[in-house]
Amino acid sequence: RFLSFLFLNRVVAVYGTLSDLLSVASSKLGIKATSVYNGKGGLIDDIALIRDDDVLFVCEGEPFIDPQTDSKPPEGLLGFHTDWLTLNVGGRYFTTTRSTLVNKEPDSMLAHMFKDKGVWGNKQDHRGAFLIDRSPEYFEPILNYLRHGQLIVNDGINLLGVLEEARFFGIDSLIEHLEVAIKNSQPPEDHSPISRKEFVRFLLATPTKSELRCQGLNFSGADLSRLDLRYINFKMANLSRCNLAHANLCCANLERADLSGSVLDCANLQGVKMLCSNAEGASLKLCNFEDPSGLKANLEGANLKGVDMEGSQMTGINLRVATLKNAKLKNCNLRGATLAGTDLENCDLSGCDLQEANLRGSNVKGAIFEEMLTPLHMSQSVR
Repeated sequence: RFLSFLFLNRVVAVYGTLSDLLSVASSKLGIKATSVYNGKGGLIDDIALIRDDDVLFVCEGEPFIDPQTDSKPPEGLLGFHTDWLTLNVGGRYFTTTRSTLVNKEPDSMLAHMFKDKGVWGNKQDHRGAFLIDRSPEYFEPILNYLRHGQLIVNDGINLLGVLEEARFFGIDSLIEHLEVAIKNSQPPEDHSPISRKEFVRFLLATPTKSELRCQGLNFSGADLSRLDLRYINFKMANLSRCNLAHANLCCANLERADLSGSVLDCANLQGVKMLCSNAEGASLKLCNFEDPSGLKANLEGANLKGVDMEGSQMTGINLRVATLKNAKLKNCNLRGATLAGTDLENCDLSGCDLQEANLRGSNVKGAIFEEMLTPLHMSQSVR
């Protein structure tokens, strides 16, 4: 049923394809050869798997029977090429050697699975192939990597799937190769600022009742002047050097946003949330922070160094522990404002209305208070 070329002293040169080999075997051995097996019963499905001096067996379609148990081969062939084995991975057969699975990554799961013969016990199919319940599509690149050390993945194969298999089998060096390959295959991130045209198109496509979230987006240098930006969430967005003059930012969330160098002259900032925002060097002249309904603007902890807020309406505004060093607040309405712990060093507060303002613990070193509409009382505990 099985005939070795060496048993009949037939040495055949192997060229071309597997079909050519079967044709030669049929002619030389006088049978109709349909399958070729290695010495361990592994099905050869690619001629590239055949090495010089391999012992090959051919059959006419019947199941493989180990010649060492069925009929005793010549003495010199006992134990010959026992390193070969076949894996049944998810229904697909792979023929390889034990040393391929063990030598390159000796600490991997595959190495531990096949380091000692017989470790799998009865986990073999009817053809003697070792059963592995994993994806053959993702296993093939892993096996090839263990063969020649190169990561080669055919088109259409998801690298993330191969990476998951590499992690499952513990092929550490391949994991590094795959992570680099996946990173290089990703399109470059676009950090370019959003233009006015793009943003207006975005605004028009959004239903008026929907919450518009622009958290962390880059608007640096954009012209957003005179736009209706009410209730939009700009938390942690980059709005540096933006033109927001005459924009309606009523109840907008600008928490931790970067507004440095921006122009917000005459903007509507009623009920705005600017906690811990950075507006250093920005222009906020003639802005309206005063909400008739009583909703107070919150700029607690904001960086307002050097801002120009001249003539702004800020009744009841919360500027607690904000930094206003060198800021211009001339003629501002700060009636009832919370300025506790605020740094007002070298601020120009001339002409301001500070009636009922809370200046407890604030730093007014070098501040200008000339022509104040309301006298500053020492009971307000400024420093």
